Amino acid sequence: MNAFAVETYLRDLQARICEALEAVDGSRFLADAWRKPADAPLRGDGVTRILEGGALFERAGVGFSLVAGDKLPPSASAQRPELAGRGFRAMGVSLVLHPRNPYVPTVHANVRFFVAEKAGEEPVWWFGGGFDLTPYYVFEDDARHWHGVAQRACASTGDGVYARLKRQCDEYFHLKHRGETRGIGGLFFDDWSEGGFDASFALQRHVGDAFLDAYLPIVERRRNLAYGERERAWQLYRRGRYVEFNLVFDRGTLFGLQSGGRTESILMSMPPLASWQYNHEPEPGSAEAALAQYLTPRDWL
Repeated sequence: MNAFAVETYLRDLQARICEALEAVDGSRFLADAWRKPADAPLRGDGVTRILEGGALFERAGVGFSLVAGDKLPPSASAQRPELAGRGFRAMGVSLVLHPRNPYVPTVHANVRFFVAEKAGEEPVWWFGGGFDLTPYYVFEDDARHWHGVAQRACASTGDGVYARLKRQCDEYFHLKHRGETRGIGGLFFDDWSEGGFDASFALQRHVGDAFLDAYLPIVERRRNLAYGERERAWQLYRRGRYVEFNLVFDRGTLFGLQSGGRTESILMSMPPLASWQYNHEPEPGSAEAALAQYLTPRDWL
């Protein structure tokens, strides 16, 4: 196990993604470096990079964090009760991009590494991550491109890995109280140590490196489409669903808050504007109503 190699990769990934996003937006990220106080229950540091009010992105957040604590929080040990009481180190890059144009999808990506440690015992480590796409108006060629890149990112790991990680993404990013998926899915994996450290780390790198190839071509296709108040209102309404998932179900949000993480960095994924309307239904037959048919798992390839 080489945690330093993972940290080096993650810090470089954050820098590469921000550089590419600055090129397409024309604005610069604000870099907010932080470090936990020495007497805080959670130790660590990170860099939260934020771009707000850009030409393309209304808000874009790309964060790196490395934190450690003496006891895993409940959200981390719930799936692995045998690890309760262990100390931990956690590091990762997480991003959420909220574009201004409603025809450009919101997107999320995350790659992370955990080590749970106890004196006198072997450390238990695992990787996690993935990416998922949340369009407000679905273009099927965009969806096929997105999942095609996702499939290629998994190809060297083994047969059936893409299908497995896609299914896990569909199951995880599901708003149970709404009976719909958050978007059109992508990849999701957690507690991943299959094949040993080198193979698992390779999967993380393939997924992290594939993000820009998956997302930027969609941005370029849709960023100049004209929109008006109707499309903007629909975007804000659907952003409300995004907020609901992040605050009710997202394990990363729960882990960060329960472990005493940095609140501003944890909640950078929130959109700058969102709306809720009571019992809202889009006009039958409209482009907005068409979204519903895509909020259920399907084979895009």
